[in-house]
Order: sequence, then C-alpha cells, then structure tokens
Amino acid sequence: MGNLFCCAQVGQSKVAIKENFGRFSEVLEPGCHFVPWILGSSIAGYLTLRLQQLDVKCETKTKDNVFVNVVASIQYRALADKASDAFYKLTNTRSQIQAYVYDVIRASVPKLNLDDVFEQKDEIARAVEDELQKAMSAYGYEIVQTLIVDIEPDKHVKHAMNEINAAARLRVAANEKAEAEKILQIKRAEGEAESKYLSGMGIARQRQAIVDGLRDSVLGFSENVPGTSAKDVMDMVLVTQYFDTMKDIGASSKSSTVFIPHGPGAVRDVASQIRDGLLQAQNMHR
Repeated sequence: MGNLFCCAQVGQSKVAIKENFGRFSEVLEPGCHFVPWILGSSIAGYLTLRLQQLDVKCETKTKDNVFVNVVASIQYRALADKASDAFYKLTNTRSQIQAYVYDVIRASVPKLNLDDVFEQKDEIARAVEDELQKAMSAYGYEIVQTLIVDIEPDKHVKHAMNEINAAARLRVAANEKAEAEKILQIKRAEGEAESKYLSGMGIARQRQAIVDGLRDSVLGFSENVPGTSAKDVMDMVLVTQYFDTMKDIGASSKSSTVFIPHGPGAVRDVASQIRDGLLQAQNMHR
C-alpha cells in the first residue's frame, strides 16, 4: 500500500536507505516519507540503530600450552550519521567483528600463562575493544563495550587446578589444626601444673593444721592435768587415734582386708613414728 501511494514508513530506532535508480540518495529517519517509485526512487533497505550484542567463542592456546575457550561479548551499534557506510561497506557485520576478535585474542592469549589469562582478562577485553573501534569506525559502527565473559580451559586442566587448590587448602587446614592442638596441650600442661601446685599447698596447709591442733591439745591437757608430761599426753592421743582408725576400718562395709601389726609393741612403734614426725614438722615450722 505504501508503494502504491509512493509513501514509506520508517520505524523508531531505524533508518531507511533511499536510492534513486539504484544509486544512493539519502538516509530517511523515523517517520513517513514520500518515495516516488515512478520517478526511480526506492527503499534499498533498513538499518537498525539499536544496541546489538555478539558473543564470540574463540579457542586458543596459552603460553604454558593449555588450550582454552575464550568467550568475548561485543556490544555495538550503527551510527546514524554514517548509516550509508554501515549499509553499503559491509556485507556481513557480525562475521567481520568475529574475525577481528579472533585475531586479537589469538595474538594476546598465547603471550600469557593460564593463571595470567584469568587475572588479565580486562586487559584482553580492552585490547579487543581498541582494535575493533579502529576497524569498525571506518564502516559506520561504534563499539560500545567489550567484555571477556568466560575463560574455559580443558576439563582435565580444570580438574587438576581444583586438585591443586584443594591440596593447598588441606595443607593450611592441617597446619592450623596442629597449631590449635599445640595450644591446647600447652594450656592443659599449664593447668595441670597449677592444679598440682595448689594441691601441694593444700596438703601442706592440712598437715600444718593437724600439727598445730595436736600441739594445742597436748599443751592444753598438760596445763589442766597436773603431773602429766607432754609425752604422756601425746602417747594417749596417738593410742586413741589408733583405735579410732581400727574402728573405722572394721565398721566400713566396703573396706578391703588390711593386715597390720597389732599389739602393745606395735602401738608403741606407731606412737614413736608419729611423735618423730610431729617434732620434725615443728622444727620446719620454726
């Protein structure tokens, strides 16, 4: 219908290329235009001005002989003021961009080791963008942005890299665990030493209290009962303690059989040993 009335409609974000008898005439912007086909005018085609994206997957080899697939995402668009160049100079824009991407990536990646490729992907993207910008501007296209969206080495190489990383992490974990166990052992030893020290102090104080109590009992008994010596009182106390001990052993239902010497002579020996120990403790106390 548009051709019948010699009118052409151009949609938004597009331009139309008008020819007159097969020769370029002008670029028609969005809107309705008069195209008198009876006078040789015609619409050769339409060109979109929208932002377009092309993903290019390129296989190449790194400096350390690892094959990788590098995926570059190219965002580009045609320039309205150079629409005729974009329409006439290139037959296949996407193939042209793809060829330039291949050329730059295969010239840049082989200079880098695999680890460096991952670290310097922004530099690779910048190199691709600079080369495309210089080349495609002559054809009426603008390169808006270039991104390296994926770097994929061979699956066996990826597995080996993961194994290396896992081994390194296990080694760090083992060192940390050993250090923690070392700290625990040190703290445990310090706690045991402190416990034994405090236990020793407690036993020493207990024995000192027993000695002080026996001494006070002997002195008090000697003062209250005239004619008794400290030795007599001490022998009586020791004999009393001896029989109390025998009573406790016999009264305990869970006690094991204990064989001890028993008789007046044995009591005298026990009293003598305790008395000697008491005198030694008093000397140390002084």
